[in-house]
Amino acid sequence: MLTLALPLGHTFGWGICGKYLAREIARLSPVRLVTQPFEAADIGDEFEYRELQRLYADRRSRDFPGAEIALSAVLQGILSLEFLPMAPEIRGRRNLGYSFFEHTILPGKSLDNARRHFDMIVAGSTWCEEILRHHGLGQTVTVCQGVDPAIFNMYENQKSFFENRFVVFSGGKLEFRKGQDLVIRAFRVLQERHEDVLLVNAWFNHWEDSLRSMAASPHIEFVYSGGDHCAAVNRLLAANGIALDKVITLPAKPQTLMARIYKNTDCGLFPNRCEGGTNLGLMEYMACGKPAIVSNSSGHRDVANDGNALLLKNLRPLTMTLGGNATTVWDEPALDEIIEALEWAYQHREALGDIGQAAGWSMQEFSWAAAAARFHALLGG
Repeated sequence: MLTLALPLGHTFGWGICGKYLAREIARLSPVRLVTQPFEAADIGDEFEYRELQRLYADRRSRDFPGAEIALSAVLQGILSLEFLPMAPEIRGRRNLGYSFFEHTILPGKSLDNARRHFDMIVAGSTWCEEILRHHGLGQTVTVCQGVDPAIFNMYENQKSFFENRFVVFSGGKLEFRKGQDLVIRAFRVLQERHEDVLLVNAWFNHWEDSLRSMAASPHIEFVYSGGDHCAAVNRLLAANGIALDKVITLPAKPQTLMARIYKNTDCGLFPNRCEGGTNLGLMEYMACGKPAIVSNSSGHRDVANDGNALLLKNLRPLTMTLGGNATTVWDEPALDEIIEALEWAYQHREALGDIGQAAGWSMQEFSWAAAAARFHALLGG
């Protein structure tokens, strides 16, 4: 029996990761799932909800099998830079933590917590693994996220809408780290050059603090009044010179509905300054056989290369600080290179098809089943 303490959801990365890993690991071994109470609406699918409920062990129940869990191997999500387990009251005979982080400078307290609570830290990217090793944590390996091929695939991936428009997709929660300010500046240039361009953005952000980080951008005027997400994003775009007749702003959508959106675009733009993981949205976009402009940075390097993407390589170190102290060094893409890549994509539609096909084939090696098998072996299941 294995114990998994993972978040669940269908509109944010950790939740998607948690539900897929729970389902796939349960195919390999009996599993107990320790997480927050959840309903079908939290999962986004009634069938999937029933499957996860079958695995669920309610910590509030008098029948919670704490003694049995203590004898099992445990995988926990590490949800903050403090490197604390998601469910600190849970401890097994072997304890693994799964971590995605965006800091290159790790506090000593975090390292102490990692050593105290876990036998091994599993990193979401080789970039994270390298940082952990640099800080003296030798018991670490990388397990990349997966893609659901039943949803994200190259079948029927020609556009059904906007056939006469050049459609650029940008995704990820709106925040400075994700680089949507660079998207805005670059797309403004593209729209000034070409009448037929359209920006589709999926920038919903559940977390106000990270959203407000966009105020650090030197590239845009950050205008965000809150309230309705789509209206607020459109005000931000308009304030920075984007014509709203060239924009489709999406509300929060279940992950399962995104493939149809991806397949109706021509090119993705992901100039992210840092990704602790492999950027699940990017992976799913590429799995649909769509070409992407991608910063050659951090976790992106595990999935994007010169053969399957248009890489942004002109990067400069960007030191981020908090309270006057350096916390991390990210990669700042060059705006000119982003504009150049967008213009090249606009002018070379046929070549984009080849890049997209290469992207789709390359993503087939990244499956949730493969990730689950790796975890199963690490847990000793």
